[in-house]
Amino acid sequence: MDLGLAGRRYVVTAGSRGLGFATAEVLSGEGARVLIAARDARRVEEAVGLLGDGSLGLALDLTQPDAARRLADEVRARWGSLDGLVVNVGGPPPGRALDYSDAAWADAVDGVLLASIRTLREMVPLLEPGSSVLVVLSTTVKEPIPGLGASNVLRPGLAMLVKDLAGELAPGIRVNGILPGRIATARTLALDGPDPRAREAQEGRIPLGRYGDPEEFGRVAAFLLSPAAGYVTGVLVPVDGGLLRSPW
Repeated sequence: MDLGLAGRRYVVTAGSRGLGFATAEVLSGEGARVLIAARDARRVEEAVGLLGDGSLGLALDLTQPDAARRLADEVRARWGSLDGLVVNVGGPPPGRALDYSDAAWADAVDGVLLASIRTLREMVPLLEPGSSVLVVLSTTVKEPIPGLGASNVLRPGLAMLVKDLAGELAPGIRVNGILPGRIATARTLALDGPDPRAREAQEGRIPLGRYGDPEEFGRVAAFLLSPAAGYVTGVLVPVDGGLLRSPW
């Protein structure tokens, strides 16, 4: 199936590695032009090199108050407008909810909620009619994950932002969320730790019996961003191998 992505212009934040890069790679492979933004300039340069022609990169930290504006200015200078946006922000550090200090909570709120809201506030005005926004969330939207207290609290807030904007920005712009489960990224493997039994225990809870490949996540993300999903908005799509058992 042709997703209709050829020539379309997308921004992917936190796009130099992990789920962001997997999404950018599929978009680029389908003929889209992609601008990735991430903190580490070296990783951004390497990722753009892997993506090839039509790809751009910008090193910035979206937790900084002016970063989203700088990203929007870059898009205006390069392309003028956009056909889609992937809002992907790094997860807060692991820990139990009541063990975080006030400062750690403030950092988590800034890094997850405010960074996403600032990005959307600056970028939505650049989106053409028929565009699509995808917010990368987590299965913590529906079920808490032990040891990820801040994520368990903050990701559901972003899920409600998806629902809110899906109504506000319709009919011209679609807004969806995607809920990765245990995808074999560096962050997930780091959370598992060095003991292989930790991964085996997690895989035993997944009906498909394995971690997802980042490319599998990227393909679902690319579909939701594409004109092929033109009648899909306001949904939260798990990519989790069947891990979530809730019907909604």
